[in-house]
Amino acid sequence: MRSQSAAATNVVRFPGPRATQSDNRDQKGLLDTVYTNGSFVIAADDRETKMIASRLQIFGFLNIAEVRMDGSVRSLRPSEAATASLTRPWRLSRPSFDELPPIAG
Repeated sequence: MRSQSAAATNVVRFPGPRATQSDNRDQKGLLDTVYTNGSFVIAADDRETKMIASRLQIFGFLNIAEVRMDGSVRSLRPSEAATASLTRPWRLSRPSFDELPPIAG
């Protein structure tokens, strides 16, 4: 007879944290907040929320603008948002369909 532990030897656990449902919940919560309020400001040093927002921007769910020292904002492209520094806060807003490029047909 074989023991149950011997049958499971072909399973290899990869080191590191596992992705959890909380990631999806955080994305949904952030989107709900932005869509309900129209915009949302992220603190300059909130790296985790900025990473979630940059992923959502890549898929077109929201716009990211960097808030400058004088209060003006500068829109960030997805490539800029993914590598942005933690020196300035961000303002998240809903994407406008007027900003989309025309579809080539």
